[in-house]
Amino acid sequence: MSHLKRIRLELARAAGSPEGEPNYGYEFVAPVDASDRLDTTTWGEVAQLCTMRRFAPNADDVHGELIHRGPGEWAFSYSPGAADDEVIYRLGKHRLRAGEYVSVTEQDGVSRPFRIVSVDLMHVKPKRAGKSPAR
Repeated sequence: MSHLKRIRLELARAAGSPEGEPNYGYEFVAPVDASDRLDTTTWGEVAQLCTMRRFAPNADDVHGELIHRGPGEWAFSYSPGAADDEVIYRLGKHRLRAGEYVSVTEQDGVSRPFRIVSVDLMHVKPKRAGKSPAR
């Protein structure tokens, strides 16, 4: 059984940021299974809920979605087409737990390490089948 979770990534220690940067990163929603891995089977059923946000100092937040680009390849996408996609290295293989790390190849072509700082359960009300909205 999987649950939708909000995952927060912050820039980890890297060249130019020896202490990391808590104000630079991503938050995204994804289905996570009991072993703390991305639930690739359930993802197709909840893809429209898998939104994301990129945040950085002195910049407006940018919103997009988590997309599945093909076997084993996941990315953050901001608009249709692959030109602006930011590939998340082996996202389907990582344990999505606080303290773990993932790498994101950003739009400038540089792969940067991000530390998972939080994984929180989302509370989403299921839609009732067969009910139309009140008018």
